Amino acid sequence: MSKPDYDDAEVEERWCSEQQRIVADYLRSQGVEHGRIGEWPAWHIAPYASIWAIESHAQPEWIGWWVICGDLPTDYISSVDVKPPQHPREAMRVFAQNWLSMVNAWKAGREIENA
Repeated sequence: MSKPDYDDAEVEERWCSEQQRIVADYLRSQGVEHGRIGEWPAWHIAPYASIWAIESHAQPEWIGWWVICGDLPTDYISSVDVKPPQHPREAMRVFAQNWLSMVNAWKAGREIENA
């Protein structure tokens, strides 16, 4: 069986749609109140990773959350954790810093809240 060609626009669109469903399911499972989920990720490299800007429930038209998903753990952060301006690159930096903090804590044998 051949691998999907992610340079093909239809294949890429199917992958992004699947990631959008994963984001919606994940936020629901975490009990996150939110507004709209974009039709397209704020940033992505199919089939590896996507970052989604999620509308705030409290402030419509504003980013309230960022979600990362793909061939990695799905995770979310509040936009409050991202230094302005809100940009997927800055959100990725926060995800990476959070994950590195968790790894370092686990290496040291410490428990982590909300991990």
